[in-house]
Amino acid sequence: MLKILARNKYYSFLNGFSGYFQIPIDPHDQEKTTFTCPYGTFTYRRMPFGLCNAPGTFQRCMMAIFHDIIEKTMEVFMDDFSVFGNSFKNFLSRVDKMLQRCEDTNLCLNWEKSHFMIKEGIVLGHKISKKGIEVDKAKVDVIAKLPHPITVKGVRSFLDHAGFYRRFIKDFSKISRPMTHLLEKNTPFIFFDECIQAFQMLKKKLTEAPILIAPD
Repeated sequence: MLKILARNKYYSFLNGFSGYFQIPIDPHDQEKTTFTCPYGTFTYRRMPFGLCNAPGTFQRCMMAIFHDIIEKTMEVFMDDFSVFGNSFKNFLSRVDKMLQRCEDTNLCLNWEKSHFMIKEGIVLGHKISKKGIEVDKAKVDVIAKLPHPITVKGVRSFLDHAGFYRRFIKDFSKISRPMTHLLEKNTPFIFFDECIQAFQMLKKKLTEAPILIAPD
């Protein structure tokens, strides 16, 4: 998705309104959502959050609505819709087609969270623009301010956060090896100098992360 979105001149990022509740539940299946409260027994008529198959059902619904234009003029991830293009006229045509599809299928959008005609944006924790794919500076700033971990849980949490951007860090596994060694079973937790150096190096690499350019 990021490779398809990157290196375009114009973007529109749209957000669905009330997400799952836009999908009605078949009357024969409504009893499966029964819940009780002090006022009686109730069932949902619209798909609620919390159902184990709700995310997959919602995503399949969005894929069905935009099946012929996904990866060509737009991308969909749950209730986030990204329309892209390089030509101003062509881009407007793509946005118009996407909005017409929403109108035809009664799909409501949240205008307060929608952005039209912009040149960069955050998608799945990454910044995309005409330049390519970059790290989200806000997330990196949070990581850069972290003190070195003092527990195994702290090490695991840091590596999870830093690992999210491992594509931007050359030899990520080699650099982080002293820290990952602390996660091994029956290994005493001693955050020695090599761990501190690895910790500082990963933070430095993140703040200097390059812009990735997707292949043509």
